[in-house]
Amino acid sequence: MDIFFLHSSHHTNSSALHHFTLSLDGEIATLALGAEIATILHPGFVVFLSGNLGAGKTTLARGILRGLDYQGKVKSPTYNLVELYKISRLYFYHFDFYRFNDPIEWEEAGFREYFNAESICLVEWPEKAGGLLPPADLQFFIHITGTDHRRVEIRAHTETGRRCLKQWQTLRNPGQ
Repeated sequence: MDIFFLHSSHHTNSSALHHFTLSLDGEIATLALGAEIATILHPGFVVFLSGNLGAGKTTLARGILRGLDYQGKVKSPTYNLVELYKISRLYFYHFDFYRFNDPIEWEEAGFREYFNAESICLVEWPEKAGGLLPPADLQFFIHITGTDHRRVEIRAHTETGRRCLKQWQTLRNPGQ
């Protein structure tokens, strides 16, 4: 799916493989970005979503799930802390740690076992878990820049994340 409401500007030096910035106009563009990102995710992947309330983190998660062919309802896991989506043989865990008051709550909840080679873990509000989470392969920082406009910074924090971000950039800009 092409993103018609997406305008990108990325760095021209080697950091382009580690950092990418996009402007999104509306929910449709956010969902489309999620669907694009879904094409590069694979089991064992960890994704962090950061941004203020209402920035579009759950909308991006919904787009990723739709891109993975999940057709059911996508709920915000704010009250449950985690929602599990079983997609074929893939376990997709969508966490929301907004309600955490202490990072140790993550450890006490027993979430460590969910981060494994057979699952994709997407985490909203990762900073609430302190340094207890494994490193993110990709992190999305969503900034509200207007009523229906967002700036999204995508950063790769692992070699796997850098390879996937490079693959995604190649898919978006064939021939470059």
